[in-house]
Amino acid sequence: MGKSRFEAFSDGVIAIIITIMVLEMKVPHGESLEALRPLIPVFLSYALSFVYLGIYWNNHHHMLHTVHKVTGPMLWANLHLLFWLSLIPFATGWMGENHFAAMPAALYGVVLLMAAIAYYILQQLIIASQGPGSILKRAVGGDWKGRLSPAFYILAIPLAFVSEWISLGLYVLVALIWLVPDRRIEHVLASQEA
Repeated sequence: MGKSRFEAFSDGVIAIIITIMVLEMKVPHGESLEALRPLIPVFLSYALSFVYLGIYWNNHHHMLHTVHKVTGPMLWANLHLLFWLSLIPFATGWMGENHFAAMPAALYGVVLLMAAIAYYILQQLIIASQGPGSILKRAVGGDWKGRLSPAFYILAIPLAFVSEWISLGLYVLVALIWLVPDRRIEHVLASQEA
C-alpha cells in the first residue's frame, strides 16, 4: 500500500478532531466582555490541545516522508495513535468546563501519555520496516524529546492532585519543547537526496 491514502486518512481524522473541539466551545449568553469570562478556561484548554494536535499532525507528516511502503502493522499502529488523539476533545472539554480541576487535568495527561506511546510504537514500526539503514532511525537519533515527554506526563498526572497548575505547566512545557520546529527528518532526507 502506498502512503498517500495512509496520510490522507490521518490528516482527515486530525481535521475532524480539531473541528469537534471547536464545536464544543459554546457561544456565551450576553453581549458584554464579562460574558466571555467563564469561557477563559475552555478557550485555554482548547488552545493547548490545538497546539498539541498541530504538533502531532506536523511530526506525523514529516515522519511519513520517510515511508516508502506501508505495512499492516503500521496501519494498526496509526489507528492506535488516532484513537488516543480522538480522545483529546473529550479530555479538553472536561478539563476546560471544570476549570482545570485535578481529575480532568490528570485524565488529560493520561490521554497525552497514551498518544505519545502510540506515536512511539508507530515510529518504531516504521524504523523496523526500513531495515538497518533506516532513514527515520538516523533522523530521530537519540530522540531526547520523545523520551522526555512521556516522563513529564508521568510526573504531571499524579501532580494534578497536588497542584493542577504544576501539572498544566508540565503539559505546556512539553508543548513548548515540541513547538520548536524539528528539522531532523528534513535534514536527513535532504542529505540522502544530495
